[in-house]
Amino acid sequence: MSITREISSHDNAVAYGGLIDAIGGVATIVLVICGLVGIAPPMMVAIATIVFGVALLIQGGAMLSEYMQVVFPGGVRTASVEQMGGNSLALVFLVGAAGIVLGVLSLLGISPAILTPVAAIGYGTALLLSSNAVWRLYVLRRASAQMETAIGQSQHVGAEMLASEMASGSAGIQALAGLAAIVLGILALAGSPADLTLNLVALLALGSTIVLTGSTLSATVLSFMRT
Repeated sequence: MSITREISSHDNAVAYGGLIDAIGGVATIVLVICGLVGIAPPMMVAIATIVFGVALLIQGGAMLSEYMQVVFPGGVRTASVEQMGGNSLALVFLVGAAGIVLGVLSLLGISPAILTPVAAIGYGTALLLSSNAVWRLYVLRRASAQMETAIGQSQHVGAEMLASEMASGSAGIQALAGLAAIVLGILALAGSPADLTLNLVALLALGSTIVLTGSTLSATVLSFMRT
């Protein structure tokens, strides 16, 4: 009974982590829009870079925590680190922390025209390489749930189908957004006259994507929760 309660509490924590992650994405979008309409664009870029870095750290922590809770019965061959996306999650942590540092330095006025595009490129790379992390999590949770039940079927078929669609759809969108952020960051770093606008648009794409992935992570976890 206590184990069930611990698992339920953990799932709730991860679901809230996905929600907080989505809120961070919304905050990034708001800051970017403020910059695009002319409200202190350099400051908005730096602050949005910091906020997105924090959101990326939260997302990486929530997914890593959920991966660690996936349990398979004894004697069943489990997935390797590469199959579980451990390498990409480590990159998410590293890039998130580095992006926060770059954002703080930019906010202090230290080469913001260089540091913020570099952060955007790093964020885009992290999202591109970890684009299927949520989908992998869904697949592992689904396999684990089937092995735990005697009939091999879930009691929440509708919720799991919705989570499956969200997870598979978010993977492609995250990859495209990551690629777009990389391209926009490179153009801004190359000295384009509209470098600030390009950086803001890159952060807008990244923020929108993190809202989707955060919501998908919460939906994936909630779809497997047992009452």
